Amino acid sequence: MRIGVLGTGNMADALATHWARAGHQVRVGGRDGHKARRLADGIGNGAGYGSLRAAARFGEVVLAALPYGAGADVVGELRAELEGTALLDCANPVGPGFRLLTEGGPSAAHRLAAAAPGAHVVKAFNLCHEDVWRMTPPAFDGLPLVVPVCGDDAAALARARELVRDTGCEPADGGGLDRAGLLEATAALYIGLWVGEGADVRAMAPPLAWAAGPRADSA
Repeated sequence: MRIGVLGTGNMADALATHWARAGHQVRVGGRDGHKARRLADGIGNGAGYGSLRAAARFGEVVLAALPYGAGADVVGELRAELEGTALLDCANPVGPGFRLLTEGGPSAAHRLAAAAPGAHVVKAFNLCHEDVWRMTPPAFDGLPLVVPVCGDDAAALARARELVRDTGCEPADGGGLDRAGLLEATAALYIGLWVGEGADVRAMAPPLAWAAGPRADSA
């Protein structure tokens, strides 16, 4: 699969490294050519580099690893190159005090979709710190990490699920793109609890057998 990467930060590095190791063709795009080249060299496995436009044009799938405030503007500039592309959004619109910056408005994923209406946006990979994505694989207590994906296009979702598996994780159907805001709100809640309270958010959910209430054999 040809994967274009918009951005040269930590999430771009962590995710693209998995995908290049899995045999995908990766091209990193950035406004700063030196940073794009340095990241591609670090990813290795034949990863290339170039401008944001070159990366968008290259990819069958494009990862938007961009800050929330800049994402829609960058994607809007590349709307022609992104026509028909599966566009993965991993942004978290979280501000000071762990506040959700999109509250009362469209999700970050919807803003990308509005900026490039011909792209097929999928929300994924936003619930974990980049250091989790650097794990090979991201697994805890012997279980692979589950990654929710939200989107409306079947082909784009299939590609996203493949790329989730290529990180060593398991995809989960999070519903349509209308549910992307729920993933973003979940990230804001989790980050606030992790960082602000030191809480173990994994302890918030009961075992799956108890998810719908007490088990029949416990009565």
